[in-house]
Amino acid sequence: MTEPGQAVLALVDGQPLTECPPDLYIPPEALAVYLDRFEGPLDLLSWLIRRHRMNVLDIPMAALTAQYMQYVEWMRRRKLALAADYLVMAVWLIEIKSRLLLPRPAIEEVGPDDEDPRARLVHKLMAYEQMRLAAEQLNGMVWLERDSWPSAARMQLPDVRLPVVGAADLETAWQDLLARKGLKKHHRAARKELSVREAMGRLLGCLQGDLFMDLAGLVAASPSENSPAKARWVVHLLAALELAREQQVELVQNDAFAPIWMRLAEGAGRAA
Repeated sequence: MTEPGQAVLALVDGQPLTECPPDLYIPPEALAVYLDRFEGPLDLLSWLIRRHRMNVLDIPMAALTAQYMQYVEWMRRRKLALAADYLVMAVWLIEIKSRLLLPRPAIEEVGPDDEDPRARLVHKLMAYEQMRLAAEQLNGMVWLERDSWPSAARMQLPDVRLPVVGAADLETAWQDLLARKGLKKHHRAARKELSVREAMGRLLGCLQGDLFMDLAGLVAASPSENSPAKARWVVHLLAALELAREQQVELVQNDAFAPIWMRLAEGAGRAA
């Protein structure tokens, strides 16, 4: 049992551990160092460059090295075991800083080995920054079994027995489809305009003097003009009534539904 106010370092097999064992040994390969939110020396350098708004293509090595060494000293003061990568990066930064302090050769004496000492560091930082941005985009996506989970619902389908279909049933269904298709026929109605005035002129042209002529015969003798018979009958009947109203013809019908006879009226001309 722990006393009130006593700090618990860890739980071992469910029991609180208040003191660090003197023979505790942690192998280096089992140690992972996380500096605040940094996961490595390149992550720390990238954060320092962004924080102080440094130009990654022209890094001020003195300021960057000083900032980096402050974090290393902070870890040492707290007696944290430093990972080898942090120490290697510190040595590399000091080496680059010292090489920049050396006198530069003349332009005409510059060779392929006299490139900027910061070139390799800049290349590594730019590659790391691209990977960091890609990791942030991936982390923003929905992860299976972290933000979403696959559905495990099971549906119990009813046991439905399908009917047994033979060749005769298929033939019957085919004949039924053909019969239904024959019922669906399309008819397009076209508008045909007929002139009553033209029909009046044709009727006046067919009448001869005082002779009565059958209206049905006059309609049958008129040109069809590809028009239906009912339409020609209606137009000529209207033409006959219009001529009678204008007193150019006389219409006579002895009985209901009897033939209609017509002739020119007295004093009427030959043209409408």
